[in-house]
Amino acid sequence: MATKKKNNTQQVKDVAYYNKKFWKIFLYTMVGVVLIFLFASWGLFGSMPSFEDLENPESNLATEIISSDGETIGKFYNENRTAIKYSDLPKHLVDALVATEDERFYEHSGIDARGTLRAVTSLGTSGGASTITQQLAKMLFHKEGSRFLPFRMIQKVKEWIIATRLERQYTKQEIIAMYFNKADFVNNAVGIRSAAKVYFGKEPRDLKIEEAAVLVGMLKNPSLFNPIKEKRKELVFKRRNTVLGQMVKNNFLEEAAKESLSKKPLVLDYHPESHNEGIATYFREYLRDFMKTWVKNNPKKDGTEYDIYRDGLKIYTTIDSRMQKYAEEAVDAHLTNLQQEFFKQAKTNKNAPFIKLSDAETERLMDRARRASERWRQMSNQGKSESEIIKSFGIKTDMTVFSWKGERDTVMTPNDSIRYYKHFLQTGVMAMEPKTGFVKAWVGGINYKHFQYDHVGQGARQVGSTFKPFVYAAAIEQQGYSPCDSIIDAPYTIPKGRHNVTETWTPRNSNGTYKGMVTLKYALAQSINTVSAKLIDKVGPDAVIDLVKKLGVKSDIPSQPSIALGAVEITVEDMVAAYSTFANQGVYIKPQVITRIEDKNGVVLYESVPESHDVLNKDIAYAVIKLLEGVTESGSGGRLRTDGGGFGYEMMTGYPYVLRNPIAGKTGTTQNQSDGWFVGMVPNLATGVWVGNEDRSAHFKSITYGQGAVMALPIWGLFMKKCYADKELNVSKEPFERPANLSIKVDCWKPAVKDTTNVDTDDQNSEEFRF
Repeated sequence: MATKKKNNTQQVKDVAYYNKKFWKIFLYTMVGVVLIFLFASWGLFGSMPSFEDLENPESNLATEIISSDGETIGKFYNENRTAIKYSDLPKHLVDALVATEDERFYEHSGIDARGTLRAVTSLGTSGGASTITQQLAKMLFHKEGSRFLPFRMIQKVKEWIIATRLERQYTKQEIIAMYFNKADFVNNAVGIRSAAKVYFGKEPRDLKIEEAAVLVGMLKNPSLFNPIKEKRKELVFKRRNTVLGQMVKNNFLEEAAKESLSKKPLVLDYHPESHNEGIATYFREYLRDFMKTWVKNNPKKDGTEYDIYRDGLKIYTTIDSRMQKYAEEAVDAHLTNLQQEFFKQAKTNKNAPFIKLSDAETERLMDRARRASERWRQMSNQGKSESEIIKSFGIKTDMTVFSWKGERDTVMTPNDSIRYYKHFLQTGVMAMEPKTGFVKAWVGGINYKHFQYDHVGQGARQVGSTFKPFVYAAAIEQQGYSPCDSIIDAPYTIPKGRHNVTETWTPRNSNGTYKGMVTLKYALAQSINTVSAKLIDKVGPDAVIDLVKKLGVKSDIPSQPSIALGAVEITVEDMVAAYSTFANQGVYIKPQVITRIEDKNGVVLYESVPESHDVLNKDIAYAVIKLLEGVTESGSGGRLRTDGGGFGYEMMTGYPYVLRNPIAGKTGTTQNQSDGWFVGMVPNLATGVWVGNEDRSAHFKSITYGQGAVMALPIWGLFMKKCYADKELNVSKEPFERPANLSIKVDCWKPAVKDTTNVDTDDQNSEEFRF
């Protein structure tokens, strides 16, 4: 009996002992957990975000470049991410996210207790416990963190703390918006707006249900469920349908709709975004240089500089995305074909693409190109000697090169690649509104990835006969000429010593013939050199230079009569602005590319102010316009008005334009056909085009293809046809505004003549003429 009592006492003692031990362990555990949470919240396990950090989490937002018609035409970024508001997210996108990533999102306060308990008891085999808010906390403040279990547990504690703070700080809608804005969808697409643009070519609000499901499905593992990887297509397809199934499970989608959507194929509209690709690449690089100076001169309130790669600025530009697209298409359409002719002619040239260049001159040119190359820079940084670097340029290597049919892989020596690239015709195109100065299109070259020199803002080239209207304008202003006044076209000499001439100068007309008595309008239409020489002799080179400077041209211009024939280097940007002054009734307006800059919250940081000044009175400006109209009525620009014939028609240098409205313009061709120009205007749009090779020693052999009317004018014509076809652009077909009480005679007698539209004339004279 005593033994039984002893056993009972021992049993009671054992129960009490273990009960006490359990509660002791439990208490210690709870205290430990509380301390861990307290220590974590105090930052003892690593820094925690402050209240200010939570209020303004690190954004790392891309700066957007926005066109005048509201399109995003480019970005500056470390992460290609542009924030959007919850109101811009379609309901089915939000539903897909909640259904897939956090079913009880609207019920918890940052931590899903049921999900956490399930994950703990199953040791993670039945799914993770991270809520959308926890995932956001990780993305904002901790990224992936450590894989070492103790550190991983501490990180999880910190995520819980941050998640609960985020829930107190933000609404559920704000958390979802922040999550979508921060999520990385790979392929240079960070945030839902970039992802929608990159993968489907649309804004998030326009995503279809099945498209939204693809993007939400990627969130589990973006690299694994990368839809552009051919080998992953089936995996992405199944993942998309899993998301649709989750939407049905959580009553966001009907079963019938899910069945229908699940059968749809995976369809992408992939638009990769990078600094070297997309629309307006040259303009975006010009803007980047502008912003480097702007951020230094416009600091934040705390004195620090804005970061165009992180601060989410919005740069509102004057560029019209439609006009930009049309200009780029016109360049591609014309130069794709004209380049074929250039390569065809180069086949018979042993020193192609250079014409009449000695071996020594060729070697100097090639040496300059080698030393300016990326290969030279990299090898020099590696400590290679000059002889080693030069030797490497003669060794064949695998490379990817540009062609008009797309990039192609090939094997050639770097020396051969230099020659190959110097074959390519380059271009600069800029369109601008004369009355506002707003630049509407900017094409600095044929392909920014392979040719990064900007021929609009950087590249000054000889302008040829496009300079002559400035000489005529000076003569009208100073000598009282009118377009209808007569002048003799005959051999003319300016003696040594006059106007700084060091040798007697006797310019010739390009075809060696002279017309006798002609009007100024005819003389400009036919680019008669002797008339330009006579006019600059009368007014003096300095008067012309003064006028050109007032017209905004920044180039250094020599005080020589030869400038009358275009021996002057000017950028496309300056030429378009100068010509626009005539269309704007004599008032020069500096080209503008930015209207305003805003910060990420929409606060205006900068607004542009137009810069303008009077140059000529209205009557003189209109007289020059009438002179320039003569070029497109009877001169080398006449092909814009006809619909057949012309040299090289198969290379789109013929006449496929048929523009009947008033057009003021001028072609230009420089010596040896190294530069071809056309600047053309209608009342509300002025556009300048230059075409030529990078090196002036590379050019067409004859004027048939080498003149401005063949190299540059077709781009203008194709661009304008596209603009006119787009009625929303409202590009004018009306006559230029005629000043009231015009004091200069501009309506000249028009003799009947036979058709001369098949005569190609730039800097050449035709036998018949009309005005």
